[in-house]
Amino acid sequence: ICYAVQLHGVPQNIPMNYASIEVLKTNIREAARKTSTIACDFTQEKEMSMISEKIISKGKFYLKKEKKLRWEYLEPFSYLIVIQNDQISIKDENKVSNFNVQSNKVFREINRVILGSIQGTLFNDRENFSATFYENPTAWIVKLKTLKPQLRESISEIVIWFNRKDYSVLRLDMNESSGDFTRITFTSRKTNQPIGDEMFVVN
Repeated sequence: ICYAVQLHGVPQNIPMNYASIEVLKTNIREAARKTSTIACDFTQEKEMSMISEKIISKGKFYLKKEKKLRWEYLEPFSYLIVIQNDQISIKDENKVSNFNVQSNKVFREINRVILGSIQGTLFNDRENFSATFYENPTAWIVKLKTLKPQLRESISEIVIWFNRKDYSVLRLDMNESSGDFTRITFTSRKTNQPIGDEMFVVN
C-alpha cells in the first residue's frame, strides 16, 4: 500500500477504458493476496476551512492481515490509533480510549478504505461508492464518490493513487463534506516482513 515516488509537475489524468479497468482490478487483488504485512512511513497534510495553514503530521503505518492496523503519529505530536478487527484503541498522551469501529462514522470509513484498497474490494462496493478510473505516467487513480447520504455527511470523495509498478497505494486523498481535505502519502514501504501482534496492543 505504500511506495515512495516523486511527482514532477501535474501529470494529466486520462480516463481508463473498461478492459484496462478490469485488468487493474485483477492486478490489485493479486498484489493484495500476496501481501501479508506492510510497514511504512506516512506524511499527512490536512487543510481545514477554519485554518489558513496546512497541518502536517508524520508517523509510521503498520498493517497485518486480516484486520490489524496501526497508525502512529510521531510529529509534531504523539498520537496512536490501533484498529484490530472491529475495535479501535486511541492513545493521546497517556490517555487510552477504546470503542467499536462501527460506532464512529469517520473511523469506519477510513477502516473500510484502507482494508478495501489493500484487498481490492472497495471498487466493487457499488452500494456505497461510485468509482471512476484514471491513469497518468506515474499512477493509477481511482476516484470514489460516496453515494449514501449518511456516508456523505463525513466524506464526500476518496481518491486512491496506485503505483504503476507494484499496485501499492502511493497516496490517499479524502474530501470531507465540511470542505476539509486530508492527503496521506506513503513512503519507505516494506512488505511481508514479520510484525509481532504486540504492535497492535495499546497500553
